[in-house]
Amino acid sequence: MYGNLNEIDIRSILQLIELGQRTGQLFVEARSHNSNKLSVDEVIRQRSWSEFKQQSWYVFFLNGQIIYCQDSDSSLTRIADYLRHYRVQTRLDKVQLAYLETLNAPEYGYLWTLLERNIIQPKVAQTIIHRLVHETLFDLLSLHQGSFIFDLGSAFAPQLTTLEIAPLVTKIMKQVQEWKLLYPHIQSPDQFPVLADITELRSSLPAATVNKLQQWVDGKTSLRQLARYLNRDVLTVAKAIYPYVQQGCVHIVYSSTSTEQIQQSQQELLQKARIVCIDDTATICETVESILKPLGYEAIAFTNPLEAISRIFQIKPNLILCDITMPELDGYEICGMLRHSTAFRLVPIIMLSSKNAFIDRVRARMVGACDYLTKPFTDTELLMLVEKYLNYSVVWRHNQNLRLVDPIRDRVKDNITESA
Repeated sequence: MYGNLNEIDIRSILQLIELGQRTGQLFVEARSHNSNKLSVDEVIRQRSWSEFKQQSWYVFFLNGQIIYCQDSDSSLTRIADYLRHYRVQTRLDKVQLAYLETLNAPEYGYLWTLLERNIIQPKVAQTIIHRLVHETLFDLLSLHQGSFIFDLGSAFAPQLTTLEIAPLVTKIMKQVQEWKLLYPHIQSPDQFPVLADITELRSSLPAATVNKLQQWVDGKTSLRQLARYLNRDVLTVAKAIYPYVQQGCVHIVYSSTSTEQIQQSQQELLQKARIVCIDDTATICETVESILKPLGYEAIAFTNPLEAISRIFQIKPNLILCDITMPELDGYEICGMLRHSTAFRLVPIIMLSSKNAFIDRVRARMVGACDYLTKPFTDTELLMLVEKYLNYSVVWRHNQNLRLVDPIRDRVKDNITESA
């Protein structure tokens, strides 16, 4: 059995293997895609999960149950992270470790070696395997582009544990859906939380909270690694950090970038940020300009939506405020048009409206708006949203620049499709 994930998803593949009580191994490889055909949320999500981190995974089965999962990283890093939680030091020499890394499933061989030497107990090994399977399936069930092949074969031996597919998939699918609620602030388990200015944090947060953040949020440890160290699933860790990300106390980046670099990039953007306001009410335009200009922002307002559309491609703003109810062209139409343009696919757009109905907020999200601001609004309300999305934008751009110097991440491998 082989094919592409746009024809059959991972969940269905796992169900077929379980129903058929199959024994063998499933190989899945992430694949790049044409981002021009995707919505802004899909571009952000899938770039972070597959395009910039080409990965592959193996899942091993016995009679329709999962024995073990292995990702493309054979460096034993995952096992080392989990062993840290149990305070187990690596006791194998370099020759033994080098040999394990040549195996088809080095992590599994490593665990078995530790068991044979009584360095860890069977219960610990089983718990680690459960965690490895959980985090692998979390990645796979979040994957939308890729290829797969399932090979019937003999079972992994010896087996340390087996896991039923149906209840596991049900649990993880729920977590995948909850993870989507963290966008755009947190996108991938492989992102690194970085603390903002410590002095400012100490003035706004309790000392105990700041100390705890300093302990874990060091800019060098990814969300996934934190989850392993704490023996928790990555969603739990991300949800714990999420409020601090929303407040701007913690930034989320794609590499272990220093706080100083982030702050420098923020200052550079904020000094020259260009914000366009489109609203047919002159009073709103004047209010936006009076709030933003004294703070150094370049605020440009349009009361005519048609004029705004014709000028906005020349202005190239960093952020757009757009009224919903306007003659000739409403805010939904403008937002939809801009999201179909590559130039504005990732520019933050905030909708303005005198209505605060749930359906209006949902519709704004559906056309690609990042947020929604109800009129009349205060200076604080406007500035909080502007700073929130400009800060997010600068971190995203900084990460993009870092990725451009690593051509290995942009390689596209379609070996399975070609061989099939």
